[in-house]
Amino acid sequence: MTHAHVHAGEGGHLDHKHDHSHGGGGHGHHHVPSAFDRAFAIGVALNLIFVVVEVGYGLHAHSLALTADAGHNLGDVLGLLLAWAGSVLARRGPTPRRTYGLRRVSILAAIANAGFLLIAVGAITVEAVSRLRHPSPVASGTVMIVAAIGIVINVGTALGFMRGRDSDINIRGAFLHMMGDAAASAAVVVAGLVIGLTGWLWLDPAVSLLLVALITWASWGLAKDSMNLAMDAVPRGIDPAAVQDLLMSLDAVVEIHDLHIWGMSTTDVALTAHLVRCQSGGEDALIASACRQLRDRFGIAHATLQLERGLAAHPCELAEPSVV
Repeated sequence: MTHAHVHAGEGGHLDHKHDHSHGGGGHGHHHVPSAFDRAFAIGVALNLIFVVVEVGYGLHAHSLALTADAGHNLGDVLGLLLAWAGSVLARRGPTPRRTYGLRRVSILAAIANAGFLLIAVGAITVEAVSRLRHPSPVASGTVMIVAAIGIVINVGTALGFMRGRDSDINIRGAFLHMMGDAAASAAVVVAGLVIGLTGWLWLDPAVSLLLVALITWASWGLAKDSMNLAMDAVPRGIDPAAVQDLLMSLDAVVEIHDLHIWGMSTTDVALTAHLVRCQSGGEDALIASACRQLRDRFGIAHATLQLERGLAAHPCELAEPSVV
């Protein structure tokens, strides 16, 4: 839902107007169809069962690569749960005490998810280094069979999200996570095959270190993006200068100050700004145009704009760039 707060600065008169835009993609609450709810449920269940099986057979076959792949899959199960929870919480309405609802919980969950993955990476790295120094036998046939099953499960889960990957960032994230898991499982299959043919036992911990690098890369990006969102930074993919240029192009706008862009959740973006106009009139049309363009060009679906005349008799206390 797009909100616009109009402040007509002349004479100190306040005129509150709200523009409620329900155009395509403009609603602040992203409703994930029930088909994707089922895809999340099936994907989480299958992958969680597979993680347990993979850990069990990894320990039985003495394969650290298989165990590391299980850790990778567990991380993406948490990612699926996060995306699912985000889509469910987005449907929860605001309350007088939580005026944005519970959408920000998804940011906290992302930080916790990244922290868990980085801890798991440390444990796998220590064990992999030990295995490189003291290689142990690996049941390569078991490793290949279990990892091949993982490919089937991950690709099958990804197919459940294929239809919505272009229209919803949560769905796209789930799709990419599952395809990444399929690629990791394929690497484990190849490692098992080579070990069986050559007897290179060092290859198992070596592949596990490659998977550690993959997990670290994904986790570090997740941690950085999550912390930025928690600190109300401008979400990645949005250029503040381009947003300011758009607002400056609006009818009779001569100055912009107190511009803020932040993520209310991992999917919802909000904006506030003060616009100084050299004339009055046409506020509703300007607000409607600004909100529509912000939504369509930048995915900013919750915009709050304050209009001012810039009169010297009533200066804005937030006009200085150093004032927040």
